Amino acid sequence: MSQSPFLARRRFLLGASALGAGALVVGCTSNEPANAGNEQQVAAGGADNAQPGKEVTIGFSAPAADHGWIAAITKNAKAQADAFKDVTFNATEGTNDVNQQIAQVESLVNDGLDVLVILPFDGKALTATAQEIMDKDIPVINLDRVFDTPLAYRTWIGGDNYRMGVNAGNYIADQMKSKGVSSPIIGEVAGIDSLPLTQERSKGFKDALAKAGFKVGPRVAAEFTAESGEKQTANLLQGASKLDALWNHDDDQGIGVMAAIDSAGRSEFIMVGGAGSRDMMDRIKADNTVIKATVLYSPSMASTAVSLARLLGQNKGVADFAEHEIPAFITTYSAVVTKQNVDSYLDVGFDS
Repeated sequence: MSQSPFLARRRFLLGASALGAGALVVGCTSNEPANAGNEQQVAAGGADNAQPGKEVTIGFSAPAADHGWIAAITKNAKAQADAFKDVTFNATEGTNDVNQQIAQVESLVNDGLDVLVILPFDGKALTATAQEIMDKDIPVINLDRVFDTPLAYRTWIGGDNYRMGVNAGNYIADQMKSKGVSSPIIGEVAGIDSLPLTQERSKGFKDALAKAGFKVGPRVAAEFTAESGEKQTANLLQGASKLDALWNHDDDQGIGVMAAIDSAGRSEFIMVGGAGSRDMMDRIKADNTVIKATVLYSPSMASTAVSLARLLGQNKGVADFAEHEIPAFITTYSAVVTKQNVDSYLDVGFDS
């Protein structure tokens, strides 16, 4: 997951009918049910894009599936491609070696492709390669971790890290006010502090709490792993004898966060997760632990990327959009998943 390069945060909904037959529900945009309003979209003409068209070969590259979110990126992309009869999907083996990813992408190009979908391990390091591909008139869809220049991609699609923090902060602030807690102690388990994405999430969280008259209390930074989440949360809990709320940036590391909470026997606070794993959604639905919500940063964006790649390869726009062309920038919305709406989002939950 990475920093969104866009200051203007837009809600964006691409229903299955708008992108093509068999499309997964992606880029959830609100706390309404994920299929709300789709009947009207179908009537508006989404069926045109759903019909098989020109054969399109899509190349796909992503980092190694070393945690649940990345694994779900590749899984969702393949599932989306399999839903289209007119798509040939060629995926590389995931790697966290920049040079190897460059070589793999160059091999995809040499084998022949119409569109490339790529989540770079390192956006800066892969920029030159992506720009060379664009210069060959092969459209590149930059997924999540952004390249250094828009010249390296035709379309960028990714999540909204700042809005994740804002929506987590707003939810906690609302809960504190409803409980009549005037000076709450609010903790934060961040990801890797050196990453822009972590900085954006923390800034959004701080800004939202400040607007409500609250502030961030004890804070630790983990490494997006269950092991680091458990260790750092144990440290936070040891230093904070009382908490009213806690935000954990990432549901993969949240497995360790929950383990530390259980080991400490703490239950006096509420917790909000981040990204939207199926495990955390199941816990939210059961409503028998401290976790009461998670803020989406859904890997279903990979499904949308593949659907957009197909449309690019067929020289089509998005059904129901007035514009003839695929948008250049797409920022998915960080919906807040709670017990009240969790059933609407289980389909985009990923395995940790």
